[in-house]
Amino acid sequence: MDELQISPADSRESPGKEQQAAGVGILLQIMMLVLSFVLGHVLRRHRFYYLPEASASLLIGLIVGGLANVSDTETSIRAWFNFHEEFFFLFLLPPIIFQSGFSLQPKPFFSNFGAIVTFAIGGTFIASVVTGILVYLGGLMYLTYKLPFVECLMFGALISATDPVTVLSIFQELGTDTNLYALVFGESVLNDAMAISLYRTMSLVRSHSSSEQNFFMIIVRFLETFVGSMSSGVGVGFTSALLFKYAGLDIDNLQNLECCLFVLFPYFSYMLAEGLGLSGIVSILFTGIVMKHYTFSNLSDNSQRFVSAFFDLISSLAETFVFIYMGFDIAMEQHSWSHIGFIFFSILFIVIARAANVFGCAYLINLVRPTNRKIPLKHQKALWYSGLRGAMAFALSLQSVHDLPEGHGQTIFTATTAIVVLTVLLIGGSTGTMLEALEVVGDGHDGSLGESFEGNNGYIAPPYDGESSSGNRLKMKLKEFHKSTASFTALDRNYLTPFFTSQSGDEDDEDEPMISSRRGDYRGHD
Repeated sequence: MDELQISPADSRESPGKEQQAAGVGILLQIMMLVLSFVLGHVLRRHRFYYLPEASASLLIGLIVGGLANVSDTETSIRAWFNFHEEFFFLFLLPPIIFQSGFSLQPKPFFSNFGAIVTFAIGGTFIASVVTGILVYLGGLMYLTYKLPFVECLMFGALISATDPVTVLSIFQELGTDTNLYALVFGESVLNDAMAISLYRTMSLVRSHSSSEQNFFMIIVRFLETFVGSMSSGVGVGFTSALLFKYAGLDIDNLQNLECCLFVLFPYFSYMLAEGLGLSGIVSILFTGIVMKHYTFSNLSDNSQRFVSAFFDLISSLAETFVFIYMGFDIAMEQHSWSHIGFIFFSILFIVIARAANVFGCAYLINLVRPTNRKIPLKHQKALWYSGLRGAMAFALSLQSVHDLPEGHGQTIFTATTAIVVLTVLLIGGSTGTMLEALEVVGDGHDGSLGESFEGNNGYIAPPYDGESSSGNRLKMKLKEFHKSTASFTALDRNYLTPFFTSQSGDEDDEDEPMISSRRGDYRGHD
């Protein structure tokens, strides 16, 4: 009876305690964010490249999480720091990916589009399969923890998701070749989408295993997901352009409504794709590209400045919080350290797979490129080195804990955690030294696009005007490809831009300076 009398009092007190715990948890998160931004500014100001901002944020999370783990912190407070993959995928990732597409300047991206697609789609597929096969063979030879083949491919897919935020920030500070930057940036954007599409496809194959049709099913499912997601993203982007063109919102007293609608469209695209069982990442990426190219010019000048600053701010906060969030959760989670061999050989296997990805794809690309467009070996090495793993791999590995039974997911999660920490801290901290050793520092990254894409030491071809034609078939094919690209540019300028925007198509926003990082430098059209 005494217990029955006490329990109502406890139930009345619990909401207050939960609110207090929530307040303390959020307070700690804000403090860590402030510390990360201040520390990042100090490091950048003193040009201390051995501890980039992302690495500093991860370290702060690891330290605070380690202190909380050894202290007698209440469980209710710790609950506010648990890394929930749903929170990551639905709230933190969308602004980062949208900003990647929104900040994308067309000239460096599309000048290298064939190479970027080859590295991001073909290369990621190669890296996933090579990693999966090596892990499977390692299990058969009793070198590593033995996993079923499909689960090895799932691990290969999730660990192939690169996150070079740290590397790109160093590229920005030191200044590197515009073409190299475009390759690293473009690959990282499409690579995330490719990796998550592959992972989800493999997971679907595992749950509906039909041994004879697995490979065919993987290809079909992936194409369905990727093409469907891209189509939905482009469709939402074009719809938003038409809305802002004809709705007449670009007047002073409707600017708040204009900005609110613009901010909502990316999330609409992301949730539409997720609701249809497609990839929200692919969808919101292409929504960002289309909205920047068409919708953005339909906004008023004040709204352009606001949305540029808003997405810059929100993506910067999300990126920093992701690394803090990840570091804290790594320190707090239960890990399975009994399979050290699996971790060691996984690191070796992903290094081999990354090399097969970069050098194999670069070889194929150079086969069809003329001499003045070939990707130099030093750029290939920089691209290979920049393949560190980050939040995407961590979130997918955390999801694998729920997707895979019998401790397999826990083993994959622990291995991924170790790989993420090692690559972010070691590769991130040594990127500056690597760039200097490869002599790719100061290759004209800070110049304008018009300057850096004409006759520099990079590999963007000069305009095809006929004088350089040698008559061989390969150059003729490249010339035809360039003409088709030029015809698409003409189609965009003469038909798409006038139809979807209030401009005549003569303005060219491609001559703005190239963005300097994934967080970027965004300017409105004044």
